[in-house]
Amino acid sequence: MNDIELAAGLAQTPSYRYADVVGNRLLVAGQVPLDGTGAVVGVGQVEAQTEQCLANLLTLVEAHGFACDDIHRLTVYVVGPRENLRNAWTAVAAHFGADVPPATLLGVQYLGYEDQLVEIDAHIERQG
Repeated sequence: MNDIELAAGLAQTPSYRYADVVGNRLLVAGQVPLDGTGAVVGVGQVEAQTEQCLANLLTLVEAHGFACDDIHRLTVYVVGPRENLRNAWTAVAAHFGADVPPATLLGVQYLGYEDQLVEIDAHIERQG
């Protein structure tokens, strides 16, 4: 983790790097539903966790000088039944409005943090 990310309000994550800037790309690790103190938000609430993942993603993107329009692909990982996938997708669609980047929605058995139901990965690249 670097000072830019800490200053932006993202949680301190020992031995974990949020992102690297490589040329016109921002290579990001999956964004998780942690608040600025490192606590998982929205325990048991897929929509709330999805919104926190997206908020963290946007914070990271902007902290490194990129914009929401530079997000060109999403992968959304969701734990639980199919209803959880639908609820996560509803939150993603609401966040991006009618302009959701190309996305893959995947059901998974576990994610890294206790009580974590959602993680979002993205491809970010400035054009031109």
